[in-house]
Amino acid sequence: MDEEQYPSGWDDNYSFDYVLNESNVCEMGNYFIFYTHFTTVLYTLAFLLSLLGNTLVLWILFKYENLTSLTNVFIMNLCVSDLVFSCMLPFWAVDQTFGWIFGEFLCKAVNATFSIGYYSGVFFLTLMTILRYLSVVSPLSTLRSQTQYCGSLVCLFVWTCSILIVVPEMIHTTVVETLEEVSTCDYDDWKWKKVDIYQRNILFLISFGIIVFCYINILIILLRTRSRRKHRTVKLILVIVVAFFLSWAPYNILSFLITFPPPTCQYEKDTLLAFHISRKIAFSHCCLNPVLYVFAGVKFKSHLFRLCGQYLPCCYEVSRISSQAKFHYEEASIY
Repeated sequence: MDEEQYPSGWDDNYSFDYVLNESNVCEMGNYFIFYTHFTTVLYTLAFLLSLLGNTLVLWILFKYENLTSLTNVFIMNLCVSDLVFSCMLPFWAVDQTFGWIFGEFLCKAVNATFSIGYYSGVFFLTLMTILRYLSVVSPLSTLRSQTQYCGSLVCLFVWTCSILIVVPEMIHTTVVETLEEVSTCDYDDWKWKKVDIYQRNILFLISFGIIVFCYINILIILLRTRSRRKHRTVKLILVIVVAFFLSWAPYNILSFLITFPPPTCQYEKDTLLAFHISRKIAFSHCCLNPVLYVFAGVKFKSHLFRLCGQYLPCCYEVSRISSQAKFHYEEASIY
């Protein structure tokens, strides 16, 4: 491997890790011993919690909700995006401990699937915000008349775009050897890694700009009205979007900064440490949305109590009270 192709640190998907040997200017000591074990445990927990939470949300959607609602369709696809993303975490957990042991085909497939989950999540969050913006500034009946026709086409378009975006990544990722002769799954050329980072940051900023524009206008409209229902219809999606951007923004910013030569050794150490922390937060986000549905989604909470009441006898009374209360919240979607 040509040493000039890569910066001093290089590891698994979207990461830049030091290779601990005497040739490194900045020695990180025992940090990566702790980092490796912590990453393995965290990714495993994130995978299990995401699998449980997002499967539960899908179950509630199919059991209690009307999937002709565009918002419910987008929430369903967002759950699928989180599941797609989180199902790749066990591969990275194993990679942290043993190196990449799954071969080149799975290297390409896992990287591509991982990125498809990320990009589709960004797109569906943006679409959910646009839909909420349109429902506030336009008659909701107009949107309802188009849901059955547009829902499937929009989702198909999003998944197609997400797949096409990661085609270069699938082509240029491969199993490479580090300076410690440990196999890892990554890009075969540093320039394609930079293209991937810049692409993710550009799409992230575009999505962020659209969402900020929509919510500024939504808030202006809501401040002119005193409708509690309209406030509720915005709350859940706002919480989901804010959580997503707070989770992923530091990671994207730091991954961008790491593409530039560090001015000092201490700066490089601090930046890499911050990068690894931000990556753990970003990759663990896939299990967060179901928790947000419980705390911010009135209707989802009602459905969850009903489901618990059916399968857990001790929750029957809570389920009955919740079922009575849900009629006070006649909303078109899960929130």
